[in-house]
Amino acid sequence: MAAKVKTKYIVGPDVDLNREVIRLKNGKRLTNALAAKMAGEAVKQAVGRPSLSAKSVESPQIKARIPVKLKKALDREAKRRGETNSAIIREALEKYLRSA
Repeated sequence: MAAKVKTKYIVGPDVDLNREVIRLKNGKRLTNALAAKMAGEAVKQAVGRPSLSAKSVESPQIKARIPVKLKKALDREAKRRGETNSAIIREALEKYLRSA
């Protein structure tokens, strides 16, 4: 069974950006709108890919070594289809296990 994803947040005191002037490294003032945009981008990066198992459950990973020719063929097929290597591998494994 997949492990549950642990979420831990540490929240500090709120800052009123309308009253307090905070400058970024480039000298630009941090506004509420810019802070919201930065927070949204940070969440997108931190969240990662959605679970394939269930909400709040980490999807298990498997690793396998394959010959270079097979990897290149997989890359070509993924590019042709506009899909990820993982999607093609999952599809192939599902087909194989259904026919086994």
